[in-house]
Amino acid sequence: MPHPLLSSSEGWETTNPASRIHCLNYAKFCIFVKWIDHQGPIELRGSSLEDLSRFPAVARRKAGFQLFQVQEGDDPEGWKPMADIGPGVMEIRVREKDGAFRVSYVASLAKAVYVLHCFQKKTRKTSDADKELAKRRHKELVRETGK
Repeated sequence: MPHPLLSSSEGWETTNPASRIHCLNYAKFCIFVKWIDHQGPIELRGSSLEDLSRFPAVARRKAGFQLFQVQEGDDPEGWKPMADIGPGVMEIRVREKDGAFRVSYVASLAKAVYVLHCFQKKTRKTSDADKELAKRRHKELVRETGK
């Protein structure tokens, strides 16, 4: 299947407002421009860096790539909102042969992506301890940023 941007004779644009992509064909040439609303640096709160470093290599790479997607203004694959932890908190879900891994983050505060908590999920339901830790870090972050 040919690349949709190169085979189209009309303009094309994504529906994601955070990553506006526009392609125009003019005389058999495709002019491709991407404007990205960068979210800024990634800040790992508390023990998140150590927790993430304990993920198996494949899960760590996948989680890192999904965080990069968020940093670039795109939605990560396999995410879900975690409103019970706090407004704007999302969770990246990574499944591997070694188990299920989670990264809780918020990208709606200030100019950074804040990683609140990283953990391996051991049961179908997220443990209360993991939820409470992410909730506490979110409250601390809101207090620090004033938002």
